[in-house]
Amino acid sequence: MEIELKLALHPRYTSRIRRHSLLSKITPTKRPLLSIYFDTPKFDLMRRGIALRVRRVDDQWIQTLKAEAQSVGAMSSRPEWEMAITGGNHPDFSVLPPAAVNLLAGIKLKRIAPVFTTEFERTTWQIGNSAAQAEVALDIGKIYAGEMCRDICEVEIELKSGEPTFLFDAATQLLEQAPLHIEPRSKAERGYILSGAVIPAPIKATHAVIHKHLTAGEVWNTTMQAALVQLVANVPGFLENAHDIEYLHQLRIALRRLRTSVLLTKSIGIESPNWDQPLRKSLHTLNPARDWDVFLQGTLSQILATPGGSLGNVPAQDTTFAMMRDAAAHARQRAQTSLLKPIFTRLVLDIGRSLLVTPSSVKIGDAKAWTEKVLEKRWQKLSKRCQGFTRLDASERHLARIAAKKMRYTVEAFAPFYGKSAHHFTTALSALQDELGRENDMRVGEQLLRALPKKSVTHSFELGRLSGALELKAAQQAHLSNSVWRRLARSKLFWH
Repeated sequence: MEIELKLALHPRYTSRIRRHSLLSKITPTKRPLLSIYFDTPKFDLMRRGIALRVRRVDDQWIQTLKAEAQSVGAMSSRPEWEMAITGGNHPDFSVLPPAAVNLLAGIKLKRIAPVFTTEFERTTWQIGNSAAQAEVALDIGKIYAGEMCRDICEVEIELKSGEPTFLFDAATQLLEQAPLHIEPRSKAERGYILSGAVIPAPIKATHAVIHKHLTAGEVWNTTMQAALVQLVANVPGFLENAHDIEYLHQLRIALRRLRTSVLLTKSIGIESPNWDQPLRKSLHTLNPARDWDVFLQGTLSQILATPGGSLGNVPAQDTTFAMMRDAAAHARQRAQTSLLKPIFTRLVLDIGRSLLVTPSSVKIGDAKAWTEKVLEKRWQKLSKRCQGFTRLDASERHLARIAAKKMRYTVEAFAPFYGKSAHHFTTALSALQDELGRENDMRVGEQLLRALPKKSVTHSFELGRLSGALELKAAQQAHLSNSVWRRLARSKLFWH
């Protein structure tokens, strides 16, 4: 079983890794590595989560087969079989053990051929203490697929013996001097993307695997892991394909899911970790980019389609749109930069390390009793926020939207306990959140427009026209939300 933690960095920082006090007194080993990855024309191995490569190490060829990985944040573990073979032109399936052969059942082995290659220099250091041993590897090189290529610059820390927490401790020490950042994808995954076998896509939230026999602490741990996996999985997509606004959307959802779970720690009798503030700061940094995405991709088109919403002066219109796009681009760049900073990487590492140990439930041992208590508390909070709904002002409706969002994340996390009985309530809750969200989008749009510099009287006038249309639309949206709240208030509370 291979257990490793992998992080990326910019090539200009590699000297900081080599000079780090954790490694500087250890004699490293350097060697060039050529790896050839194999699959069928239809990529049958990839579709099963299998990576098959033949690597030249000095004068020897090493064949490696890896099964699908399981991840906790930046750390992954996967079954792995490695053995020496006589050449690199084709894999030798005769040397595989039965467990590995079973993974290939039904695949036409004769159709397996090279798909892409990696060429890089690997520098390794053996680190450890009396309790654990690991190998730190610095890989610098490229991935090749046909005429396409992509750079490799990353640090892998592979556990040789001891507890996986040792990997996180080592990574945290390296992070003190080198700005390592999140990169959960293996070289094989990136090679398949480069070869066109995979079209990257944003990763949406998945239900945590929970059941009635778990303790409250185990349920909490599982929901945290699911949110962390979603967060980490969307980081590379946003850094490389920020024009796809769904990556940023899913990143923020994952951060909110983590915050929602962190706020539940006291209810299961464990000491609250100091993650809430860093999570809030991460969200705060990403918010402007998301606000501009929503405004430019949705809100603006709605306003321009309404009477009086279109801009009247064509030169002013061009100037206004250009300023909006520039502001959105700058916000996106700031958001990308924040994900490359050590403070974000440290947050992911800290959460991942802590989740390796499932907290015991001190106050509440029965998971379902705990979920019922949490759901009821969330519902009471939402009901209080929505009391006198027709009389709520914009700021109060904003707080109601946040309460609805927290309620929804909690319901979705615990839904496996309740099955179909949660469906009707979830649907009504989503409708309320969506309605309040559309109103909030209008309010946020007004704030974005007000923050733009007024370059001329004409320009100011055109921005004012847009702001007025947004204000009118927000007021109309507030009226529409009333019936949606009444529908939710009449819904059956499935946890009762």
